[in-house]
Amino acid sequence: MLMKLLLYGLLGAGIFIVGILLGHFAIEKGGPPAPEWVEDVSRDVDEGLIERFIKEVDNIEIQENLRMLTSVPHMATTEGDEQTVQYMLKRWGDPESGLDDAWREEYKVYLSFPSSILPNKVTVVSPSNAVLFTAREKELAYEPDQAHPDVVQPYAAYSPPGHPKGKLIYANQGKVSDYEYLNTTMDIDLNGTIAIVRYGGAGRAAKAINAFPFGVIGVLVYTDPLDINDGRMSDANETYPHSWYLPPSGVERGSFGSQFGDMRTPYLAAKEHTYRIPESDIRGIPPIPIQPIGFEDAYALICELGGQAAPADWHGAFNCSYTIGGPGFNSASLYHNSDVKLDIYNKGELKNSSNVMGVIRGSVEPDRYIIYGNHRDSWVHGAIDPSSGTSVMLEITRVLGRMVKKGEWRPRRSIIFGSWGAEEFGLIGSTEYTEEYYSKLRERTVAYINVDISVFGAGSDYAAFIHFLGITSMDIAYTYDRSKTKARIYPAYHTAYDTFNYASQYIDPGFTSHQTVARTAGNVLLRLADSLLVPFNCSDYAESLEQYLQTSLNFSSKLADKGISMEPLKNAVAKFRTAATSLNKMIRDSTLTKETPLKVRRINDQLMLLERAFLDPLAFPEKYGYRHVIWASKSSPVPTFPGLADAFARAQESNLSTDWSQVHKHLSIITQAIEGAAHTLGDVI
Repeated sequence: MLMKLLLYGLLGAGIFIVGILLGHFAIEKGGPPAPEWVEDVSRDVDEGLIERFIKEVDNIEIQENLRMLTSVPHMATTEGDEQTVQYMLKRWGDPESGLDDAWREEYKVYLSFPSSILPNKVTVVSPSNAVLFTAREKELAYEPDQAHPDVVQPYAAYSPPGHPKGKLIYANQGKVSDYEYLNTTMDIDLNGTIAIVRYGGAGRAAKAINAFPFGVIGVLVYTDPLDINDGRMSDANETYPHSWYLPPSGVERGSFGSQFGDMRTPYLAAKEHTYRIPESDIRGIPPIPIQPIGFEDAYALICELGGQAAPADWHGAFNCSYTIGGPGFNSASLYHNSDVKLDIYNKGELKNSSNVMGVIRGSVEPDRYIIYGNHRDSWVHGAIDPSSGTSVMLEITRVLGRMVKKGEWRPRRSIIFGSWGAEEFGLIGSTEYTEEYYSKLRERTVAYINVDISVFGAGSDYAAFIHFLGITSMDIAYTYDRSKTKARIYPAYHTAYDTFNYASQYIDPGFTSHQTVARTAGNVLLRLADSLLVPFNCSDYAESLEQYLQTSLNFSSKLADKGISMEPLKNAVAKFRTAATSLNKMIRDSTLTKETPLKVRRINDQLMLLERAFLDPLAFPEKYGYRHVIWASKSSPVPTFPGLADAFARAQESNLSTDWSQVHKHLSIITQAIEGAAHTLGDVI
């Protein structure tokens, strides 16, 4: 399940929870109180300990953690990354405030880097091959750390190398519908063209994957000031360094793959000896070269295009007439009759990447795990993504580690901390960990907590835990009030400007938001680790299923016309509600501290394993890594069961009997999954 709670000011607390829920947390001065239901089942938790933990979390310590973590660029597998590995090991091995144990785990993974000798180039070339325009290769440095020699040139990780040259076309966000509009509605031949698109609307890789069938041979992608800067464009007085907004040369780097985990070892941990598929068999990456550029360069290109006017909803913040290209530039442009050329020299490499792991062993149930994680690698300095989350994690482990070392506390259940490697390339470190320890984690893990971007929420390392293993997961972050800005994420995201100074000046002066996240995450962690009964509420799950059911009932009349009934699904959801209510009543009516340990363990296992009941490894054969029938990704905007929503959308569009059969199939899959989950909540026999 996905929930968000926005609180005060520009930033507000956001808690994103998938699975059986602990409930909402409100952020207040004294720290986050537990929800009523959690207090009821976790009354055995030492509230004094939690209060002490909250008081000892220090915003200055978090600030200094961030300063250290962002001292050099630390892209995955680089020298800077190794420095952060050593720093994490040192902190978690500290004799006074460290964990019980800390170690590194190595994986050999497939990554993509630009050439260190031949930088990627974007140029406009005349018919006589004269270079008329060259896009900026590196972002403009406003501070010394942005000019560090290890700042990687902006590039699209996993874009193939190549040298496409062709007439430029503006294709909005690079969605299939955008290319179809150009090709069909506007009757433009896209064969041999270069498309320029803006971030948003479609995934990074999809912008090129969608373009390829239409004959497009290369793609440029940029961040439009309308989408990230509330329209502001000038670094003279509007953008960074004068505010938090992205400056004109800023470029969002990123992984242009659409699957998570190591691409050459699907469903296998990427160890030295592991079988690897050929590079040619990798799926979900761009089939044509693609390169990100800054909006200053996009402005110089888009405003020179010819052709017909672009639709109004394709317009960004540029103060020029938006046209789609003829293809190519307008007749009055200096670039008329000229081509755009991409020279891309990216190369895939096998590299050793490390996870840093730490543990506080449980005293009563050491074989039950609460996992707390965040990735360590960044595209450049990564102050917000991911070091804000790592600085919070280090403060939590410092406070808890001191309690353990002094002999003042030990959790009931084991707490595992993970500093994941190579997340930016596709959630690699966390995914490989789940693949290597699949059997153990599936049987023993109670919950996974993720704190990545402490001061914004985004897709992160919880993916493999919830989608692949079916482990209840939570992502905690402070986020912003979207009534005050239209920015789709913080503007310096994945750029050289995401530095310590940027974070301390514009995102969280005083680091009080970081402190609040640490207190909230630690509160949740302690309750999960120490409660006699795991503080999960399966009635929240019933509520989510009922909401999804109500939305899906809008399909009823269409399905009835095809002889497909929604009654089995309605009955399944009702059974789940009954089972959840019955289990909750049994819990409330029990004096758990007087029950046998075996009974408490049995109830905890029912709560812990409920999430696994919704896994179906055959439900989404076309979606790598997605096995959870409630929370899988979907293309349809309809907020209901993902497989059913996507199948219904396809069938409506095509009206093919085979597609309506798929709707019936997904309806059966979700119905039987819910019925099966309900059975796990009932009596054991």
